Amino acid sequence: MGEPDRESLRRQLITWYRARKRDLPFRRTRDPYAILVAEIVLQRTRVAAGLPYFERFLTVFPTVGDLARSSESDVLRAWEGLGFYRRARNLHRAAKTIVERHGGELPADLVALRALPGIGEYTAGAVGSIAFGLRAPAVDGNATRVIARLFRVEDDVSRSAGKSRIRTLAEKLVPADTPGEWNQALMELGATTCVPRGPRCGVCPVATECLALSAGIQEAIPRVAAKKPVPVVPVVFVVARRGESVLLVRRGDGLHAGMYALPGGERRPGESAGAAARRSLAELGIRGSRWERIGPVRHTFSHRRWEGDAFRCAGGGEPRNGEWIPIKGLARIPVVPLHRELLGRPAR
Repeated sequence: MGEPDRESLRRQLITWYRARKRDLPFRRTRDPYAILVAEIVLQRTRVAAGLPYFERFLTVFPTVGDLARSSESDVLRAWEGLGFYRRARNLHRAAKTIVERHGGELPADLVALRALPGIGEYTAGAVGSIAFGLRAPAVDGNATRVIARLFRVEDDVSRSAGKSRIRTLAEKLVPADTPGEWNQALMELGATTCVPRGPRCGVCPVATECLALSAGIQEAIPRVAAKKPVPVVPVVFVVARRGESVLLVRRGDGLHAGMYALPGGERRPGESAGAAARRSLAELGIRGSRWERIGPVRHTFSHRRWEGDAFRCAGGGEPRNGEWIPIKGLARIPVVPLHRELLGRPAR
């Protein structure tokens, strides 16, 4: 079997897409800003999980100008629970840049899109092709998997050689007349049919062109390096109350930059949970009394897993680095989701 016929691939896949594509809200608009928000929201996020955030975000910030004029705190509050908060901060920065340098309109130019904060090669290609009809590939994980199987790419697609080959093939596949529709069709096929495990080859519209299927190795492609085990990090957090207020610290950098968080964090080697809890308050200049354990902490991120304990206590004093936040005001500020859950836990 020779190399897949590109014209046949395009014709069959776009015909399938027009007939079978999912009805998703970001496919009902040509607004470049809405398309940009959708692409950022859905990075490393499943469509079903991301859609409520996409719709909520556009309700709160309906235009790029609204987003640019908003505070980072308001942006993070709208994003809270979606994770990977750097995406929200970069989208906020991109909106400011669009207003300042492009008159409040997304630029219909790949180089200019790529220059926006937080916009990588994939996002520029997706927004450029879908919103403006620019001939550019949009290679996400779904598109990578489809292309790797169709062309039997046996290189490790997580390494530079494999990525480069996928990119080259993707560039050659994009049609001049319907680049956005093609990119969406490729991603749709990967999301619904050419899935990672148990691909549905029997209903695939381009199965006759697939070199991996012809060789019987579709389950083994794409090849990727084995993931390293996620390290377990011992942590402790403290819910310190003073009357109807709770002590929170605004994170300045790192994983939850810009979010409000409970005192605490990673424990020192050999340090008990109780000792770490008391130390975390003492470092803020706060006295704790009437301590209660409110249960275990277990939370997995993409790069680490938190395991530890959480405590509640009565707090006294004025913090050197932190704020006493009225409990009634918590709904208006961005709080680390795990910590918001800890705030409502009973003692154990």
